[in-house]
Amino acid sequence: MNFQGEIMTRRTAQFTFSTYPADALTVSTGANEGDAIGLMKDVVPGDYYRLSRQANMASLAICEGPKGQEVADASQLGRPGDGVTLDLCHTLMAPEGKMVELLLLTIWSDAKTSRHVLPLTTLQIATDYELVTSEIESAPRRFADIASVSFLAGTHLTMANGVQKPVEALVVGDRVLTRDNGPQEIRWIGQQTMRTTGALAPIRITEGTLNTARDLRLSPHHRLFIWQRNDEVGTGRAEVMVKAGYLVDGATVVQEEGGHEDTYHILFDGHEIIYAEGIAVESLLVTSQTRAALPEDLDIAPSDADRLNASEIELSKTVLDKQGDVIDRLTRASKGVLRDD
Repeated sequence: MNFQGEIMTRRTAQFTFSTYPADALTVSTGANEGDAIGLMKDVVPGDYYRLSRQANMASLAICEGPKGQEVADASQLGRPGDGVTLDLCHTLMAPEGKMVELLLLTIWSDAKTSRHVLPLTTLQIATDYELVTSEIESAPRRFADIASVSFLAGTHLTMANGVQKPVEALVVGDRVLTRDNGPQEIRWIGQQTMRTTGALAPIRITEGTLNTARDLRLSPHHRLFIWQRNDEVGTGRAEVMVKAGYLVDGATVVQEEGGHEDTYHILFDGHEIIYAEGIAVESLLVTSQTRAALPEDLDIAPSDADRLNASEIELSKTVLDKQGDVIDRLTRASKGVLRDD
């Protein structure tokens, strides 16, 4: 079966972000008063920007296409197959002195072009933000920060000998238990302290939910691997992956706005399924989006095979939204417990 052609036709979303239209963030005071935030040539440092009270967020789902980033099937913005360009990163200062970063994205096709802002921290309505700086060079790295899956400090991974070890105690060369390839050595660990708000706010899966041994905290795009003994979600397959952010229900799975957290990227020679707090999750997958987070001298290239294999079994948000009690369904499926009805 030609999975690659099928997947690219389906355009399964790799990343989904909440964005504002660029024209919802305009200059309230300054040289370009009334203008929307835009490209480098369109902005002036020192201008003050304000988010409209009527601004509504919409989700932009993207995937990797044959010619670069594209709008994915589940996107509220654009049409599947439209191109997506990461333009630059704007840094603004809030009245209390806190820095706010925004990524500017362009959705384009032969018929239409539109610009959108992806806030990396929460923007407040009717607040004046001073534009401090705009950079093209830093944009890929900032995008990689939110696209790269990460564990938060305190998360326990299962080592090759069965010992549970906190992620912050791991070092390159440690052998971790993987689902498909047995013990594997860690190739690289990326650690950084990040402001965990907005697009970077972590997901907490509470103890017992989906069979976790303890609370598990992951980045929103981090995918869990579930082997279904019963096909509870109607996929027609036993193996499924689901993004942590898609499981938020406000009770057993929550997204937590925070301050600053230590986060860790764990990379092997290939994309692996490992065990965190007793359940199966993915390691960092190298893609064109996440490569910017890796050291330049690390000779691991993006793997289309790994990306396509993961996309083939990933549950889309559209499918999950139709389930209603998806957490209960997936928990039952993994245990092989049938419903009474």
